[in-house]
Amino acid sequence: MGSSGTCGVPKLICVVFVILFLGSCASSSSSLHPLVVQSQIEHLNHTAISEFRLLNRKFLGNCRNPSPYLQISVNSSPGGLGDDEFVTVNVSGILNPSKNDWVAMISPANSDVSTCPLNTFYYIQTGDFSKLPLLCHYPVKATYMSADPDYLSCKKKECKKYQNGTSHCAISTCSGSLTFHVINIRTDIEFVLFSGGFEVPCILKKANPLKFANPKKPLYGHLSSIDSTGTSMKLTWVSGDEKPQQVQYGDGKSQTSVVTTFSQDDMQSLPAIPSPAKDFGWHDPGFIHSAVMTGLEPSSSFSYRYGSDSVGWSDRIQFRTPPVGGSDELKFLAFGDMGKAPRDSSVEHYIQPGSLSVIEAVTDEINSGNVDSVFHIGDISYATGFLVEWDFFLHQINPVASRVSYMTAIGNHERDYIDSGSVYVLADSGGEVGVPYETYFPMPTPAKDKPWYSIEQGSVHITMISTEHDWTKNSEQYQWMKKDMASVDRSKTPWLIFMGHRPMYTSAPGFLSVDEKFVDEVEPLLLASKVDLALFGHVHNYERTCSIYKSQCMKLPSKDEAGIDTYDHSNYSAPVQAIIGMAGFSLDKFPSGINNSWSLSRHSEYGYLRAHATRTDIKLEFVNANTRKVDDSFHITKA
Repeated sequence: MGSSGTCGVPKLICVVFVILFLGSCASSSSSLHPLVVQSQIEHLNHTAISEFRLLNRKFLGNCRNPSPYLQISVNSSPGGLGDDEFVTVNVSGILNPSKNDWVAMISPANSDVSTCPLNTFYYIQTGDFSKLPLLCHYPVKATYMSADPDYLSCKKKECKKYQNGTSHCAISTCSGSLTFHVINIRTDIEFVLFSGGFEVPCILKKANPLKFANPKKPLYGHLSSIDSTGTSMKLTWVSGDEKPQQVQYGDGKSQTSVVTTFSQDDMQSLPAIPSPAKDFGWHDPGFIHSAVMTGLEPSSSFSYRYGSDSVGWSDRIQFRTPPVGGSDELKFLAFGDMGKAPRDSSVEHYIQPGSLSVIEAVTDEINSGNVDSVFHIGDISYATGFLVEWDFFLHQINPVASRVSYMTAIGNHERDYIDSGSVYVLADSGGEVGVPYETYFPMPTPAKDKPWYSIEQGSVHITMISTEHDWTKNSEQYQWMKKDMASVDRSKTPWLIFMGHRPMYTSAPGFLSVDEKFVDEVEPLLLASKVDLALFGHVHNYERTCSIYKSQCMKLPSKDEAGIDTYDHSNYSAPVQAIIGMAGFSLDKFPSGINNSWSLSRHSEYGYLRAHATRTDIKLEFVNANTRKVDDSFHITKA
């Protein structure tokens, strides 16, 4: 939006204000220079706050006087690591077990885990001017040895030296073991034993590097729709092989993949200040393959596999095509702000604790056969510049996204970066600026870095926008929105649903949760277009409104015979809006004493929205992922 951000002042002033605002909320830390903002506060929106996340910004050396008996080994197949397995890291020969001992998983294995004094200026962006950094490359994950309950108590003892001529042990050592979930990230990995905790760590011992059995294996396939016909589906997958591969589907059909990738040069940073994506969070993404399966039938089941004879094939997977636009029925799930979480006891740079329960519940929905499509509206992986985490996210959603159309919208943690063209000038993408997102999730958008599109499935027209790109009245996106929604044939698709990341209404407090300028510019367009339902994320809870316009209830729902709120859009008044950003990120609690008359249902629980649209009715339910119960239900009807 030119030279000004959303606060109406030049971008630099905006950035300074945000840093000072966040800094005022911070607690002090003796490890950081007293005259600069704490690095964890500077990275609040894209690395969050954890001592683990500061590892690469501290001085590192070898531990003094390590045990001469120290050993670290990994139980793994001699043929190499598999695509998805749990490995055991064994540590032995410890003289004095400490709660500060920990193990990191490093990739690639040849990454420098020593001090990088010449890279000092790379880390100014973190606000940390102390001895920089700890690691030249960021660890994928780490676990304290105390995760083994027998480690600190030294239940596993081994005598290393006996007193002369006696059976009495003069020197005994302790041991422990940790389990790490490892997926195929193509590059070799190395496990490194540290002491000193995450605050003042030092290297004790490194295990031998481990290779994957097939680093070129095609993996993490996920589907998306390319149009409203239901007859073509795009499959996207990741491989370490740059040569084109194939998807084989149906009765002997096949399509060859188009191959792309991205590099560190595609990531952005501030002048002379590399971002996580540009520097210490970088991990080679391999090669991203896409192929379009054509000649399908809508609302039908098919099978496919992808790969090649030279690098291997995926399992054969059953999938379902969505209904053609204009048909009578659509069943879909929707949510925002999912991310990922480790399946072991590790910490990572950014963890979304509810994501596992939500993806398990959604997988069960897919297995039931009653889902046509999934819509994920922003804040997709939360990799935020730590690129290996895209692989972990793709692995996590694979049971869902490989079987039905998985449609996405871009969020702040995929796109926003200072001076990159995003509306908001925070560094929320960690320097990714939408490049990994658009590569992994190629939606039917008009062009690169124009991540808006519409699609029709069943009786529903869905307009998907980017809240991170210019949406003002003179912008290209606004004109597209206006034209798209004006062109909807309501006799063909009677329902119009608007989706984007940042909301227009929320009862939860939060800095920049709602941009009033966005509301002023876009909300009148929703009303004029007679949008039935607007779905947003960004705020991490569930909330449903009345039929709302300019913060006023234009109409309240009535109760049907079952006591369920029912909005009658035969006599349209205004859109119903809902926040559905409760799919993984730590939940936002609602303050006590909420008195917003427009807020009809509020739940700070992990879950997703389940929808069933016919030509005359949309039934919508907020499903609690932990209990699998429906915590809120409402209908929108038309005569």
